[in-house]
Amino acid sequence: MPLYNRRPELPSLLPPPPLGLADLLARVRQALQQQLADSYWVVAEVAELTAPRFAGAHCYLTLTEQTTDGRGTPLKAQARATLWSQRFQQIAPAFERHTGQPLRPGLKLLLRVQVRFHEQYGLSLDVLAIDPSYTVGELALQRLRTLRQLEEKGLLERQKLLALPLAPQRLAVISSPTAAGFQDFVQQLDEAPYDFALTLFPATMQGDDAPASIRAALAGVRARRSQFDAVVIIRGGGSRTDLLAFDEYGLAAAVGAFPLPVLTGIGHERDEAVVDLAAHRALKTPTAVAAFLVERLARLEATLLGYGEQVAALARRQLSQRHARLDQLSGRSRYAAHRQLDAARNALRERARLATLGPREQLRQLGLGLERYRHQLPRAARRRLAREQRGLRRRGRALLSRFIRHHRRRREDVLRRRFRLQLTLERHLHRAELRLARAAAVQEYLAGPSQPAHSQS
Repeated sequence: MPLYNRRPELPSLLPPPPLGLADLLARVRQALQQQLADSYWVVAEVAELTAPRFAGAHCYLTLTEQTTDGRGTPLKAQARATLWSQRFQQIAPAFERHTGQPLRPGLKLLLRVQVRFHEQYGLSLDVLAIDPSYTVGELALQRLRTLRQLEEKGLLERQKLLALPLAPQRLAVISSPTAAGFQDFVQQLDEAPYDFALTLFPATMQGDDAPASIRAALAGVRARRSQFDAVVIIRGGGSRTDLLAFDEYGLAAAVGAFPLPVLTGIGHERDEAVVDLAAHRALKTPTAVAAFLVERLARLEATLLGYGEQVAALARRQLSQRHARLDQLSGRSRYAAHRQLDAARNALRERARLATLGPREQLRQLGLGLERYRHQLPRAARRRLAREQRGLRRRGRALLSRFIRHHRRRREDVLRRRFRLQLTLERHLHRAELRLARAAAVQEYLAGPSQPAHSQS
């Protein structure tokens, strides 16, 4: 018997039959077509853009938006979009006419799109229209933000506080070397009657690379800023699109914070770029900058010539007054000179009289002193001679006693040496006698035994 109750057996649930990928994606496409409206207005930023490379080609975009999910986590939405050839030929020129710039990455657009889903290519958006007024508003808002940032940091007025030299002739020019505006600028300065020293710092003046290129040129000028009086940023005329680089915050901040006065001639007549507002002085065209510099030197020359004429007139007046004063003073000086000459003659006569009296008295006094010296000199000579004789006798006695002591010491030394020599000689004689005696004894000893043997025979 089982230990537990059996559960009733349930009928087995079979899984639904599998779908092919194409069937699944077809259902997704069908669901999207049923659930979504025909088109939507969408705000997005252009992350990438592939422009048509030939007539009849399409324009492909990548649209993005930075947002957050329900939990506050950053989220980046992204989708592919297509602007078909016919619509691109209508929308792109109209957009550039209204905004002043072409479709490019980085723009924020208001687009009317249709959602498309294809089993092979996935989800994409077809662009039906673009509202250019939205982009214009975004550009204006961005420009306003840039101006506020510059104003908060004091960079809109800093250049205005710099003093432009009275005669700015050493100029650092930032421009494209091949630009017509640069050539016009140089030609107009060459035609002026003044000498300008121009140093070109080449830079790209339009396009996405323009702000970085101009900032690099400004850095080059900053490293040599002691060699220049001012900086000139010029370019030829262009469309409104070409001037967008001069609204970039980094470039405007670099101009506003530059230590030398910056003059701009960007080549536009109606609108002012942000760089113009941050510069020391903004002029419309490169030729206007050249005319401003030439006119400044002309005004300075006219001012200096006017000052020169005033100085000459003042000098002539002063000279005539000084001549009259000189004539007056010369008459007074002649009268005073005659009076001083008479007084000097009288003083000279008195001094001559006094000068003759003084030497006579001095000669008399010197004669009396010489007579006294004549009587005193023999007595002093005799006393001096006696002192010398006494000293000579003392030195003679001292020398004699030193000689006697020296002679005695030498005699005693000779006697000592003589005694030592005799003693040494006697020792040598004594030793010689001893050696002779020993030699004789040895001979006698050797000769003794031989004599008895001879006698026996």
